[in-house]
Amino acid sequence: MNPKILAVGTALPEYRIEQHNIREFARVLFASSFRDIDRLVTVFENSQIKTRALCTDLEWFKSPKSFGQKNALYVQHASSLGETAAREALNNANLEPSQIDAIIFVSTTGLSTPSLDTVLIKRLGLSPHVSRMPLWGLGCAGGASGLARASEYASAFPGKRVLLVAVELCSLTFQHNDRSKSNLVATSLFADGAAAVIVSTDANSRNPELLGSYSTLIPDSEDVMGWDVVDGGLKVRFAKSVPDLVRGIMRQNLCEAAKANGIKLEQLRHFVTHPGGLKVLEAYQEALKLEPDALNDARSVLENCGNMSSVSVLFVLEKFMDRFAGVNAGEYGAISAMGPGFSAEHVIFRT
Repeated sequence: MNPKILAVGTALPEYRIEQHNIREFARVLFASSFRDIDRLVTVFENSQIKTRALCTDLEWFKSPKSFGQKNALYVQHASSLGETAAREALNNANLEPSQIDAIIFVSTTGLSTPSLDTVLIKRLGLSPHVSRMPLWGLGCAGGASGLARASEYASAFPGKRVLLVAVELCSLTFQHNDRSKSNLVATSLFADGAAAVIVSTDANSRNPELLGSYSTLIPDSEDVMGWDVVDGGLKVRFAKSVPDLVRGIMRQNLCEAAKANGIKLEQLRHFVTHPGGLKVLEAYQEALKLEPDALNDARSVLENCGNMSSVSVLFVLEKFMDRFAGVNAGEYGAISAMGPGFSAEHVIFRT
């Protein structure tokens, strides 16, 4: 018996901010650093993002904050958002907290020791004997990677129920004193959110069946994406080459992922893809020769939520689950994301 996705839950923080308001905030802040600021801030419109959710209002970002100040907010809001998403997943799966056997916690935008799964165990009322697997540093690939680890655990221990929780507060990594183009682009993309997924072989209803996963670490690509740790906290590092990397490797990489799980690339009908940005989605579409509407779920998440790092692909999964009843049985799909490393993560499933 292969593990199945029993349910998905999501959560967004309370501050829903329109993209044009964030654009104006960035235009004022970066104006002294760039003579052509009005041209540069067109990146906000070109992103196709309309609104994003942040854990605090824009006023908070108008002055420099220390790493300690940012991380205190991270612990506070990551705990509450993770709890909300997990409770929604439990409710959607008709499960009690006591029925969860393992918890995987994914995050890259803040620090906590002990890891925040300990907070969730207490708040949710999970067993104190639940197996714990905190994962850090996977960035945008974390949602797909966490789901892969959840599937592997559920396969190794049939009947056990695994709760995956991913939480990212990307906004708190904003560096007020960094007036680089990279920081400006990051300001146009990143947002906050949480998602939870429950995986188990113990499923009586028709649910997406997880066949296996496939991980790839691209050699000598450490500088493509990641954090630089500075006095003000986590400073984003990413290269313009990400869309080109997707175009260059994604088709062959997903072909290998499909083959490793006993199918061919041509058999994939559903693509649950991390919406890292408009250009990244266009690169996926081009590399995989997809129909225009194949990534509509990912485009919708990007438009309404921005890039929430590891969380985003699980929001896309939620949209797929919402229309799952209308999907033909026996079709194949891939849950895919790329992140620091530079790496690619795929989970192959059957409907």
